This record gives sequence, C-alpha cells and structure tokens, in this order.
Amino acid sequence: MSFPLLTVTAAVPAIGAIATAAVPAAKRTTAKWLALFTSLATVVLAAAVLVRFDPGGDRYQLTESHAWIADFGVRYELGVDGIGAVLVALTAVLIPFVILAGWHDADLREGEEPRGRWRPTQGFFALILAVEAMVILSFLATDVFLFYIFFEAMLIPMYFLIGGFGDRAHEHGEEEAARQRSYAAVKFLLYNLAGGLIMLAAVIGLYAVTADQLDAGTFSLQAITEARAAGELDMATSTERLLFLGFFFAFAVKAPLWPLHTWLPNAMGESTAPVAVLITAVVDKVGTFAMLRFCLGLFPGASEWATPVVLALALVSIVYGALLAVGQRDIKRLIAYASISHFGFIIMGIFAMTSQGQGGATLYMVNHGLSTAALMLVAGFLISRRGSRLIADYGGVQKVAPVLAGTFLVGGLATLSLPGLAPFVSEFLVLVGTFSRYPVVGVIATAGIVLAALYVLVLYQRTMTGPVRAEVRRMPDLRVRELAVAAPLIALLIFLGVFPKPLTEIVNPAVEHTLSDVRKEDPAPEVEAAK
Repeated sequence: MSFPLLTVTAAVPAIGAIATAAVPAAKRTTAKWLALFTSLATVVLAAAVLVRFDPGGDRYQLTESHAWIADFGVRYELGVDGIGAVLVALTAVLIPFVILAGWHDADLREGEEPRGRWRPTQGFFALILAVEAMVILSFLATDVFLFYIFFEAMLIPMYFLIGGFGDRAHEHGEEEAARQRSYAAVKFLLYNLAGGLIMLAAVIGLYAVTADQLDAGTFSLQAITEARAAGELDMATSTERLLFLGFFFAFAVKAPLWPLHTWLPNAMGESTAPVAVLITAVVDKVGTFAMLRFCLGLFPGASEWATPVVLALALVSIVYGALLAVGQRDIKRLIAYASISHFGFIIMGIFAMTSQGQGGATLYMVNHGLSTAALMLVAGFLISRRGSRLIADYGGVQKVAPVLAGTFLVGGLATLSLPGLAPFVSEFLVLVGTFSRYPVVGVIATAGIVLAALYVLVLYQRTMTGPVRAEVRRMPDLRVRELAVAAPLIALLIFLGVFPKPLTEIVNPAVEHTLSDVRKEDPAPEVEAAK
C-alpha cells in the first residue's frame, strides 16, 4: 500500500492540536513552540503534496479510499486536484505566520492571576491547529458526506477562537467587549450552522437520487460525476436545481456572498488579528473552493441555470463591500468589508465559466489569502501598540515606525491589486474571463477596483501620514518576530506578482476539468477579418 500522504498531511496538525492542548498549564512557551513546529512540519508535507502532484496526470491524485459506513455508502475518500493542492499549500503556509503573529495573544494579561489548571495559551494554539487540520481535509475530501463533516466541524474551534480569545484593543469596557465577542461568535456559528443544515438536506437528497438510479447509493464525488457523464445518472431538472441550491447556500454563507455576509465584519472585528486571518484567508476559502468542486461538478445544469443570479449577487458584493469599506472607521472592519468585495470577484470568476475566469478565481483565493494576511497581521501589530482599532486614533506613524508603515503600505497596495503584486494577476484574469462572456458584468465590476484604491489609500493616509499624534510618538517599529511574519508574506506577494507560472501550471489543468464538467468552452474571440 502506498504511503497515505494526504492523511498524514491532515493528521499532523490534528495530533499537534491534541499534544498542544495537553501541555501543562505552566509550560505556555513549550505549547507555543510545539504548535509552531507542528505547523512547520505541515508545511513540509504540503510541499511534498505539491512536488508529487503531476499537473498532466489524472484529475485526482494521491488518492485514498477505505470503507467507513458501508451500509450508507460513506467512504473515507481523499484525493487532490490542482485547485486543492494550491489551497492546501496556502493553508499550510499561512498557519505558521498566524501562530507567530499571535504569540502573545492568549497570554495572561498584566496583573491577571492564573486560575488553577486554566490553560488559555495551550487552548488558543491547539484550536488554530485543529482548524488547520479540518480545512486541509475539506480540500482533500472526495466523498461528499466526509466533506460535509469537516465543513461543519471546523465551526466548533472557530467559535471558541472568536468568542474566547477576542481583540483586547476595544473602545468600550471589558464587559461590553466580552458581550460583543459573544455576539460575534454566536452570529458566526448560527449563520454557518443554518447553511450547513440546508446542505445536509441536499446531501441526503443526493444520496437518495444515486440510490434510486445506480446499483447502490453513494456519496463518492468521482462515482457521481462519472455516472452523470456516462448518462447512468440523470437527475430531473427540478431535483438538480433544488440540490444545487442546498449546496450553494451553505457555500455562499461560508464564502461569504451578499446578502449572507453580515457575520464576517462582526467576527473579524472582534477577533484577534491572527484569528481574523484564519477566518478570511483560510476558512472562507472552503466556500469558494466547494463551489468549484461540488456545485459545478455535481450540478452542471443547475449551475448554468443559476449563473445570472449568482453573477448579480457577486457584483453587489464587489461594489457593496467596497463602498462600506470606504466608510469604515475601524481598521479591522474595513479589511473585513474589503474581503467581501474580493470574494465577489472570486465568485464572479467561478461562474463566468471561462478558463481565464476560473483560473483567475483560484489564483485569487491564494493571493487574497497572502495579501489579507499581510495587511491584517501588520494592522494587528499596529493596533497592539496603540490599543485602538479606530483609524482616527492614528497619524504620522511612518515617521516613528517606518518599517511598520512600509509593510502596511505593501499589504494595502496588494489588496488594491497593484501591478507587480500577486493579486493583480488574479483580478486581471477574472475580469478578462468575465468580460469575454459577460461584458456588461465585467465593466461594472471594475468599479470595485476604483473603490479599492480609495479605501486603501485613505486608510494609509489617515493612519501613517500627517502630523505625529502624541499617542503614537513613542511607538516602536517592528520587532524581529514581527518582521519574521511580515517579510516572507511580502516576498511571496512580489514573487507571485512577477512570476505566477508555478501556480498557473498546477491550476490550469484542473480548471479545464471543471469546465468539461459543465460542458463549457471559452468564447471564440470576435475579430473582424482584415479587408
């Protein structure tokens, strides 16, 4: 039997989470280093997945399949395609930076006494590793029921990370801050649980359809798509559309897509900066990834039927998110609304049904993760120094902390997709791919680019330039640990901005498979013949 690389890649952070949680209460530093080394080991394993993946080979590679609940057709099936491979790599790469950036976020506060066996530091880092394991398994699962389990299970550690380890820089008192953290955590959980329950009904419905038309019911993604392609599984149009809506609703909540987005600003605003990165750069990517893998793969006809409405919702997300970002006075909520706008671009690229659009959307998932991590983590360093999330409480930071201001600027410029930085390539491909099939949608979406320049540059101007406020006069610049977080992320943004080929070579064959599922080809260019 071949080495189960995919299982091991997900098992290492899961085991690391258990080991970190078991570290004695007095050994907080040991727990931190254990979590960091576990995350670095996962990076090595994710790199091995990328190295062993052959873009020109089978659609799903390194596959594993074992009987699990045989009576109901549930199997432990894993497999990685090009899209899953790059998203596993993104998750693995970001977690060490999340851990380093949150190194002191769960430590006892000044003057706070430890309470017996209370271990907040161990719990904080164990929960981060648990989320990593579940997200990786979500990217690898090719059994629909198995995917559903991890899609829902990741909500539990995220709930505790949001509600139990909130941002300490709060404009209100501790009691009000705790109330708002609790509200944000419950809202996050309820929204996502509602989406998950609707998806569960659709998962059961999908099984019933396969049981009715095939020899036995199955949740296997590969078996279902192959049966559909061979004409052995023929869903009624109404059935396919209902099942599609059940899946899509859950993924749209997770993504998040307007008008199901309202949990995100609360969750990101009340979380620590590393947990906010975990939400929008890692967890939310499961939603857009699942649209590609499950919505388009299982329900091609319904996906085409829903495309006009989905594109309209994506356009609203792009413009609405950007407009609300312009008007924010809270740094973290501004980044949250900017992410809603970016997810609109990703979903628009997916449903443009072109190779450029879907390839750009996949790259956008990776590059948005890197750019948002860079901007949010540096913003977290800034907020921890001043003790405030309000934009108006800053001014002149670049004069006292030039390295912090410089890294903040690069993260912001990446967020607005400046040419030469990684998100530009993604956004350009999404717009080109959308314009080639839906020119009006592509033109309207460009408004999001203009608004992005506005909210990013105004944010930088108000926080970093101008007279030095008295409260920031003694602000220290980035320390070594903080530079170890910011510098590699910026280097990745620059490298992938000028040389995206390593990603495109892996992603493009997977995109072609997805387009073949929905029986779509790129529109032929309309060029008048020379007279």
